[in-house]
Amino acid sequence: MPPAYLNGDWIDDAQLSVPVADAGFAMGVTVTERLRTFGPLPFRQPEHIQRLRRSLEIVGLPADEIATELDSVVTEYAARIASLRTAGDDWAIVVFATPGVGGVPTRCVHGFPLPFAQWADQYQTGVSLRVSDHRQTPASCWPPELKCRSRMHYYLADQQARAAEPGARALLLDQDGCVGEASTANVVIYREEEGVVSPRIEKILPGVSVAVVRELADQLGVPFTERDMTVEEFLSADEAWLSSTSVCLLPVVRCDGQAVGTGEPGPQFERFLAAWSDLVGVDIAAQAMAHSPTK
Repeated sequence: MPPAYLNGDWIDDAQLSVPVADAGFAMGVTVTERLRTFGPLPFRQPEHIQRLRRSLEIVGLPADEIATELDSVVTEYAARIASLRTAGDDWAIVVFATPGVGGVPTRCVHGFPLPFAQWADQYQTGVSLRVSDHRQTPASCWPPELKCRSRMHYYLADQQARAAEPGARALLLDQDGCVGEASTANVVIYREEEGVVSPRIEKILPGVSVAVVRELADQLGVPFTERDMTVEEFLSADEAWLSSTSVCLLPVVRCDGQAVGTGEPGPQFERFLAAWSDLVGVDIAAQAMAHSPTK
């Protein structure tokens, strides 16, 4: 049984529970981070913990205390699962905190082997998106930099996307009608005359993976720009990608039934994914295929 950490105690994962009176359940007041390992170590742990600290500050929980505690727990969790890992696999590590009950915050770390089968073939086949009627939440509701579990808009947007096209994911626009995010990933495009283009970071969740894309762009000599992006610009891009913690990078090949670029994963996607693989010392796509029963 995988271990889990809950409020100062190490328990079996199956014992995890949150009281129904906890605001994290009753009101969705849960700040969270999801890391993944490469080998024995969590990838970009300091960046994830820093973002967690900022989310804790926004919701008014004791940020330094909780972030320091959970940083240490993530490190210990990675050590505790070492004997559970099979050769070549990696794990997701989920961190969350809530206001708890009676003024005592809930703090939790748990995890599971990455479900590579959910996305392994998409490195080759690509992802299809549908522009959703559901928009990103405005900054007047909560700051875009807050990573939280209040995700009803993501859920409804993905439902709409799948109803229009089985297997598709949602592309959400911001309140100005510009491209924002996918439901659980950041989006960027590549244009030969401009390089990699991301929506403005202050309008979206500042993705740890997008920061890696920016680093790789600098390493590869490719310009990286942040600006507002119209749907028309997204559709006419040479390439489009999703970036998120577990998958790292996936190619978008269709949007609203229209091919993006050639309609197949492009050469810049392959170049950036290879650079990411070099960075972490793992062939990311080959690892996913090797650990997927659909290979």
